[in-house]
Amino acid sequence: MTEAGRAAGARTLGLAFRLAPEHPFPAALDDAVAAWHWLRGQGIAAERIVVGGDSAGGGLSLVLAMRLRDMGEALPAMAWLLSPWTDLTMLGASIEENDAADPLIHRGYLEELAAAYVPAGMDRADPRISPLFGDLAGLPPLMIQVGAAETLLDDSVRLARRAGAANVPVTMQVWPHMIHAFPMWNAGLDAGRRALREAGAAMRARWSDV
Repeated sequence: MTEAGRAAGARTLGLAFRLAPEHPFPAALDDAVAAWHWLRGQGIAAERIVVGGDSAGGGLSLVLAMRLRDMGEALPAMAWLLSPWTDLTMLGASIEENDAADPLIHRGYLEELAAAYVPAGMDRADPRISPLFGDLAGLPPLMIQVGAAETLLDDSVRLARRAGAANVPVTMQVWPHMIHAFPMWNAGLDAGRRALREAGAAMRARWSDV
């Protein structure tokens, strides 16, 4: 997060949203909305804010943008989604196809996380939980960065396709040989540093347009 802010030339706010299983849905979303309103209350214009996150945080960032749109509020300049988890029904083919290549994320682990986060009896395809299945029209531009070797690759590929079909501007980067949330290892990973530089450049470009 620090390096992304450095690349963008911007201040960053890290959100320690409440976690499941102690705090299942909608706690994290409520915290994200509260953080957004706090930022706006500081006098920061919506078009000067980029929301973003990795993995579940990427999915949450997308759901936040959808919630703000539905509430009729001003939207952020863009959403930066790093290896976002967008489908808690886990229908993406890459979950099986990349299982041997991904050292971190596997179906069993995802099932444990989903069971902890989603309240009993709630449909995991609900767009507030799996934003891949929601109405994406009217969202701000998306920048998606994902590794070619991760099991959640199809969560990004399908999101880019559906967002594009909804006339949302999308920048999609699939980084060869990279794994889940690879820019987190930027200290020793050149691809991670380059990905952060490109994300920062995209943020600066959006701010220069407003």
